[in-house]
Parts: sequence; C-alpha cells; structure tokens
Amino acid sequence: MPRPRVLRDRWAVPVALLALLAASVATAGTASAVPAERQAAAVALYVAPGAAPGGNGSARQPFATIDQARQPAHRLSADSDVVVNLAGGTYRQSEPLAFGSDDGGQNGHTISYQAGSGQQPVVTGAQQVTGWRVRDQANSIWSVHVGTGVNTRQLYVNGKEAPRAAIQVSRSDFAFTQTGLTITNSALNYLSGLSDQNHMEVESLNSFTDRYAPVQSISGSAITMRQPAWNNNSWGYDTINAPFAGGTMYLENNYSFLRQAGQWYLNSSTGDLYYRAQPGQNPGSLDIELPRLQSLLGISGSYGAPATGLRFTGIRFTGTSWLGPSGSDGYADQQSGAHITGAYPMPADWLNSCESGCPQFEATRNHWAQMPAAVQVSAATGITFSGDTFSELGQAGLGVGNDGAATASGTGLGASGITITGNTFTDDAGSGIQVGGIQPDAHHPSKPRMTNQNIIISNNRVSGVGTDYKETAAILSTYVTNATITHNQCDHLPYDGIDIGWGWGANDPGGSQDYVNRGTYNYQPLYSTPTTLKNNTVSYNLVFNTKNSMFDGGSIYSLSASPGSVISDNYMYDNRHTTALYLDEGSRYLTVSNNVVQDAGTWAFTNANGNNHTDDSTFSGNWYNGGNTYVATGSPHNNVLTGNVQVSGTNWPQGARLVIQRAGLRSSAGGGFPPATTGYHRLVIGSDGLCVDVYGNSGSAGAAIDQRPCKNTAGTNQDFTPR
Repeated sequence: MPRPRVLRDRWAVPVALLALLAASVATAGTASAVPAERQAAAVALYVAPGAAPGGNGSARQPFATIDQARQPAHRLSADSDVVVNLAGGTYRQSEPLAFGSDDGGQNGHTISYQAGSGQQPVVTGAQQVTGWRVRDQANSIWSVHVGTGVNTRQLYVNGKEAPRAAIQVSRSDFAFTQTGLTITNSALNYLSGLSDQNHMEVESLNSFTDRYAPVQSISGSAITMRQPAWNNNSWGYDTINAPFAGGTMYLENNYSFLRQAGQWYLNSSTGDLYYRAQPGQNPGSLDIELPRLQSLLGISGSYGAPATGLRFTGIRFTGTSWLGPSGSDGYADQQSGAHITGAYPMPADWLNSCESGCPQFEATRNHWAQMPAAVQVSAATGITFSGDTFSELGQAGLGVGNDGAATASGTGLGASGITITGNTFTDDAGSGIQVGGIQPDAHHPSKPRMTNQNIIISNNRVSGVGTDYKETAAILSTYVTNATITHNQCDHLPYDGIDIGWGWGANDPGGSQDYVNRGTYNYQPLYSTPTTLKNNTVSYNLVFNTKNSMFDGGSIYSLSASPGSVISDNYMYDNRHTTALYLDEGSRYLTVSNNVVQDAGTWAFTNANGNNHTDDSTFSGNWYNGGNTYVATGSPHNNVLTGNVQVSGTNWPQGARLVIQRAGLRSSAGGGFPPATTGYHRLVIGSDGLCVDVYGNSGSAGAAIDQRPCKNTAGTNQDFTPR
C-alpha cells in the first residue's frame, strides 16, 4: 500500500512556555482515562477543532489539531503524565497521524489523548460531500464533482456504509477462461456497450474467500480481466472459478448498475460521484462522507526504540478506504484478509490443474499480504485503546503487530503490552481487530523484539464488521504469545467470531506431511523450532449471529500448534447451524473447556487426517444442545473428549447458566460497556421462563440472571428494550 507521510510540525515549544503550561494547567480538569492516583500529577493540554491558529494548548487557547499537541505532550511527559483533552467535533485529517519513538511518554509516564468530559471527538479521513445536482430525475440519480482522480471503495451516508452500484449475476451466465469471462447469457450482451468498463469489478463470494477481480475491457462476449488479479484469483483454493461452496457473483462499480436507492458510483477518471436517492429525497439533506485517506493513525517506532506510553480514549475513528483491491492486483483473497499480490510462474493449464492447489501455487504462500488497518500499532509497547469507536472504516479497524507491508511506517510486528478494552467496532469493511502477522518474521522472528506478545483484548463489542471483505473474522489473532481475548461480544457477522493462529501447521516443528505433499517446502524452510504462537486465552466471550455469508470456519476457530492455549467459558449461539468450536489444520495442544454451544450444526470439530497433526487437544466439560461431534480421538491424533454434556433444548444446568451469565461484556471500574451498546439482549434459558441478560446498557450493572419471568416463549432469543 502507499505509505502516507505526516509532515512533522517543526514548531518548537520554548522551555519557559512548557514550564508555564506545567504550572498553570496541572489542575485544570481531570481525565477518567488516567488512574485516579496519578490524575493530580498529570499535566493537561487542550485541542479543539477550529480553534484559532497559534494556540498554546491551554484551556483558553487550545491547539487546533491533534498533531500540534504531539511534541509538546512528549516534552512535558519527561516529568509527569500528560492528558491531551480533545474537544468534541470533527478532526478532518489531510494526512494520517503518525506517532513514533519520540512522540510517546517518557520515563514511565503516559500521554493520554482523550475525549473531554461529555465530548465526542471524531477523527476522520473523509470529506463531507455537498453541492449535489439532479442527473437523472426519473431515477432519482444525483451527481457532484469531487475532483479528478479521487477514488474510494466506500461511501458513508448518515453514519452507515452505502452499497456500491452492483448487480447479482449467475455463474452460469459465463464461461471461465485464462483471460477472463465469456458471456453465455445474451441478456448481458449490453455490457460491451457500457462506458468506464475498466472501473468494473467481479466479486465472487465463496466458501471462505471473498474475491474481487477488476475488468480491463469488454468486447462482444469477451470480458478481459486485469492481471495479475485474474490469475491470482483463479488458482489455489476456493477460487473465483471453482469455489468450494457458495460462489455468488456480482458485477460492480458502473453507472449502469445504479438500480436501487442508496447505491452510489464514483467515476474516478472524471471525478464525478453519483448517488441514487430515495424518490423525492435530496442528498443535500444527508451527511455523505467520502473517504480520502487509506489510514488514520500509525503508532510505530523501531525495535530498539519502540513507541511507548500512549493512550487513546473516547475517540471515534472513521472515514477511510483501502484502495489496494482497486489496482491491478485486485483482491486475490486467501482467508481472513490475506491476499496475493504480484505475478508468479504458473503451469500452462493452471485454470484446471490449480483449481484446488498445485505445487507452483505454494510459492505464493510465504508472500501473502495482510489487509492494512485504519489504525496501526507496531514496534510499540505500553499502548492502550479504551472506550473508542472504530466505525465506517474501509478495511480492518485496528491492526496490532501486523506485517511491515501492512503498515504505513513499513516497520511491522514488535507489538508488546498492548491493551484494547471497552471499544466498539462496527460497520468496518474488514475485521474489527487484527493482531499479529502472517509472513516468516511473524512466526520465526529474525529479531527477538519482533515477537508480538502480551496483548489484551477485553470488553469490546465487535458487531456488523466484514461488510465488504466478508471472509474476515470479528477478532483475528495470528502468531502471538500471551494474547488474552476475554469478555468480548462478537455478533452479526458474515464469517467467524474469534480466530486464533495461522499457517495450517506448515510452520510448526517438523512441518506437515500435507504440505510436503503439496510442495510447500520447495519454497520455504521446514522448521525445527516452535513458532511464537503459544499461551493464548480465549475466555468468557459471547459470540452469536455468525456465518451470515460464508460457509467454512467456526464461531471460534484455531489454526496450528498453540501450546498452553485455552478456549474456555465462551457462549456461542445462532451460527446458522454451522461449526461452533473449530480446530483446523495443525491445531495442537489446546484445552477447550467449559464452553456453552447452542444450536450448532457441529459443536466440536477437528480437521484432522493422518498427515496434518491436528492432534493432542482436549475437549472437556463443555455443554451443547445438539449438533455433530467430529473430533478425531485415539492414535495417531490423541485428541480427548471427556465430560462434555449434551442437554435437551435450552435446559442448561447451573454450570452452563453461569457461563452464559458471565460471558460477554461486563461493567468494571474504569471500563464499562462500549458507548454504542444499548438495550438488553435476553435469552430464555429454560422451561421455567427465567432470563439471562447477555448484555446491558451503559447504566447496567452487567449481565446477571433476571428472576422475573420473560414474556416470550421459553427457549427462544429476542431483543428487548430496557424495562
């Protein structure tokens, strides 16, 4: 991805002014994000969007931009904690904010960038679109010129992502060729007469991949696709031409596809944006936001001098669009945001011989790229995000310790002591939270400080993400040591809730015979030492309403050996009768215990064969009310099933009820429910009609068994407003 650069503010704060600020504003307000015992000693700075130029950061003369506070806060942190109070309003960024080694807290002190009391600061990379004119009155299509060369893959209308112009087509309408598609349905012959053909894309929504391939041109019945996107989308596994399941196809991003109200199309060549409004609606009355940045915030130092001591609280991050899939690489998706870029040698008959893998395809595996996040943390320690909102972002929301190619700084991995707590992630195009890398330095780091470790992900609500890249999990944690993923709520998702691990066992000691057979080790080492994936905990999470688009995967899903890792006390339901607890290829040494699984098609699954070492894990003391059990026990796998209890309906015993009660978001000192969480979600847990509050609102004391009778039918799930 292009690496955006912040033009550093060279304004130097005189020493006398720093002393004056320290003396005069030390007691000017407190901040809930700073521990109470340290608030009295914290120095306060102030920022307000639209403030007069030349402010000194005091309450009366605040800075006008967040970037102006960066260096003064760093200098003041030599002697005390610093609180940068952000006034409510919109901070429109012309470039991403960048915090490096010389921007964090010093001498053990913390710099907190946080919402002022009762304020809602919004950091956005979008521009508000105004000046609409009627283009086609009969179809309620409006237009506005936004600038030649401007491009975006997302548009946000009144705080929600609007769908791009698109039509669904049948796979039988086309024949697949090495150069693209041949139209076989005469009803689509009109495509060759359309303008802006090279803006069009083909999307294929498959079993575990969601692929985008750009069109180069259309002549007669021949659709020629851009390279290398077409090649890379047409070989490997679950491909655009041979999906393992699903395979729903769309043609997208052309003016002629504006068929439904709410759709939009941007002609990036001319800079004209089109929006199909509701009949009688004027888009000038709507808040329409056009993303202009590919990321908002990067925190990255070096392995020897990591960025440190930064906290971000109560901020809404919004308004980005990752443009990688709009280029010649398209989005050759492999799983969970990983994708192929660049060209590789292919066999002559690759369209047929490589539709379910081939030896040459294995050359790509160690070079898969990650989806970049809107907010990025790498080569950093002691960083906290709490009470923030990550919404309307055109990619993953928050990326921690991702590969270098997925960061604006170019320095990846190396995240340690990172806390992500009490945040809301919603309406993001990719995962809410994406931790860890996938390339060799992630699993066998060439420098010890590259290791991603000691990551806490707690009390976050991740809901309605994966809007555009539907194969992305709510929370993804790849090669990480000591990750704790606890008390989160993941709901209304196209794919998985929580995914841990990576690599399908190919990078574990001794490798995998499956990948010997595939030819993987012709292109990468066969390792004799363990990866960095170990000692991770996934506990007390509430995961529901998953698998709304994809087929393969699990509510909670694992890959590769993860010694010392535990999946326990989680509650899962409404996963479209697919798999709940899924240990995929190479998963080893996990303890899976005390989980409650409701109404799954398969409650427990190990994707084991004699060659892939999906072995040595234990499923114990779990409760489930039906579904298949596909766990490979006995030699050579030695997975253990013990003490698991199947119940009838939703007549959960007391132990299961306690898990249901405790799973998900909780209220705690300094934490609380994410701001966007409102109302109750209640589950009737038995024929006695008693209810469990799965989550409450910001004033709730937390989930607890409610002894009052529910008014709905026993054994069903319903949403309630507070009573």
